[in-house]
Amino acid sequence: MAEKHVQRRIVRRAVDGVLLLDKPSGMTSNAALQTARRLLNAEKAGHTGTLDPLASGLLPLTFGEATKFSQMLLDADKAYEAGIELGVETTTGDAEGEVLARLPVAVDETALHTALARFRGEIGQVPPMYSALKRAGKPLYEYARAGIELEREARQVRITELTLLAFDGVRLDLRVACSKGTYIRSLAIDIGRALGCGAHLYALRRTRIGAFDLSLSVPLAALEAAAPEERDALLAPVDALVAAFPRLDLERDAAQQIRQGQPLANLLRGEGELVRLYDQSGFLGLGQWKEDGRLWPRRLLASIAT
Repeated sequence: MAEKHVQRRIVRRAVDGVLLLDKPSGMTSNAALQTARRLLNAEKAGHTGTLDPLASGLLPLTFGEATKFSQMLLDADKAYEAGIELGVETTTGDAEGEVLARLPVAVDETALHTALARFRGEIGQVPPMYSALKRAGKPLYEYARAGIELEREARQVRITELTLLAFDGVRLDLRVACSKGTYIRSLAIDIGRALGCGAHLYALRRTRIGAFDLSLSVPLAALEAAAPEERDALLAPVDALVAAFPRLDLERDAAQQIRQGQPLANLLRGEGELVRLYDQSGFLGLGQWKEDGRLWPRRLLASIAT
């Protein structure tokens, strides 16, 4: 008699917090997220913006109640260490694409510094075809994979740091600090064109997002090696993603009003439109000052919202 296959249902648990993951190169952001979720056995998980499979480095992951604040990092400035190879252009602008052209390289360090100076400050940048930006509901990379090249308008981005770390005549390493929406692959392509020899991105490591630095991160291998009962201690608290906003501590009655979705009046308004709200029990969520002069609940934790 054939044995019946019984599928066991995975019972996940409530986990709340932020994991500052050091994603390894060669892994998609979603694969890293699902691996971390499995290791933590978490019910709900999300991320704050993806990294290309080629890239390694800082990838903040959110769990449980922290997923409500994931978007807070989407507008944050970022920093990278980027490796660029001159003389080779690829279909994707990085090492994963097919080679389009090989060109001679005759660039000295003086010419390189002159070219880099053109890309500091506010610049116009054309997004690459191999990107998740959408056109008519489809990401650009789907058009690119079908061999379709679409016109893209240049977008204004800001490069606040572009420092040459090393150069051997063909490969250069850069430290880049930039605004949201900056594509380092496009930066590599543009630098190659400015030098007249073409280029592509051969390595990328994200080192900072907003106030979060790579030094605070946990390598995926370390998460895997930790005992199951030790993994929760590797998470930052739920309010870590909103730490840049001013803090407001509420008395019991005011906290109860916020819990019930009611605005607070007769409060002395501080700096900023958004504030972190706390009472004696801890973090409640975000409040927002509105034009009526009152403080309204913006996003509350489910454990305290009614």
